[in-house]
Amino acid sequence: MTLLSIVLATFIGGLVSVLLAAALSAPLLGLIVRHLVSLSTGVLLGTALLHVLPEAFDSGKAPHGLFMTLLGGLLFFFLLEKAELYRHGHHHEHDHHDHHHGFDAEQAGRGGWSVLVGDSIHNFCDGVLIAASFLADQQLGVVTALAIIAHEIPQEVGDYIVLINAGFSRMRALAYNALSGLAAVVGGVLGYFLIGPWQDYLPYMMVLAASSFIYVAVADLIPQLQKRLNGRDTALQIVWLAIGLGMIATIVGKLHDEHDAHGHHEHADAPADHAAQSASQVQVKP
Repeated sequence: MTLLSIVLATFIGGLVSVLLAAALSAPLLGLIVRHLVSLSTGVLLGTALLHVLPEAFDSGKAPHGLFMTLLGGLLFFFLLEKAELYRHGHHHEHDHHDHHHGFDAEQAGRGGWSVLVGDSIHNFCDGVLIAASFLADQQLGVVTALAIIAHEIPQEVGDYIVLINAGFSRMRALAYNALSGLAAVVGGVLGYFLIGPWQDYLPYMMVLAASSFIYVAVADLIPQLQKRLNGRDTALQIVWLAIGLGMIATIVGKLHDEHDAHGHHEHADAPADHAAQSASQVQVKP
């Protein structure tokens, strides 16, 4: 059941983003991506700071080791991006960013294959993180998958537009994006079989997942939101960011309520069970 959940989560994440990119026109995609960047920023930060990290620190592992893992994860993803193996940019010619016309064609022409390889590695890492989260807790896996899907959609949409602007046909760009997205499924399946025997290290994998979310939000998404905008666009950024945070806060709150209710039910049953056990031990004297 857990493996099926991992496969579905990784497959749906890639499928939704690719189909969305293929179904809409480039100008409309450009408008959508702007809002999705704000939304995914809130989702990623909310998931990392409100859910994944608290769950990891509640595991009983030494905080120093978990913080070292967080630091190491941030540096690891920084180095991967420096090596162009962890690309997650969302830049294209309809996003109102300050680059010249033909920028995307130049970028794709100089490093189209490196973009595809980098996205595949990025998706593979996401798949491993989804697997680790599902192995730790089913509900944690669902929230983690939602966070990854939230930032995969603008990434894949942006890559699709870059390939279209570089001269790729829609079908060819769609095929390349789909193949890149399948790397997440591969990472999820391998993660399930490789991480499973190492359950004791799952809190560290959760912290690594959180470091990925924080790095993408802080190093890539937030700088895109720091452009000088008019009041209306700034307000829209804040609204979409708040929606992302609110979504995760609501989900986390419901999960905690369910957990507390389950724990309260167990505690309520405990006295009755104890009384029944005590009664069974009483010996009636003749």
